[in-house]
Amino acid sequence: MSTTTLKLPDALKSRIAQAADYSGITPHAFMVEALKAQTELAERRREFVEAAIQAREEVVQYGLVYDADEVFSYIQALLEGKQAERPAPTQL
Repeated sequence: MSTTTLKLPDALKSRIAQAADYSGITPHAFMVEALKAQTELAERRREFVEAAIQAREEVVQYGLVYDADEVFSYIQALLEGKQAERPAPTQL
């Protein structure tokens, strides 16, 4: 494990100490958890954007899309236990 030094404004350091105390953990553990959570959030955001870009490229390449209302109606029918016809893609 490596050591990293953070220079924190006094007000933020105090808030972290209070939040950590309230959570029943040390300020160090609180900061590690916060950094981990923010890192995971950034990674999920990056994956989401990459998937969106890939989906856009597929639409541009193939020109096939689904009507959102038809998809939502299909899913709703399935959730209600009804038989439903799967929506078909349409060409742009």
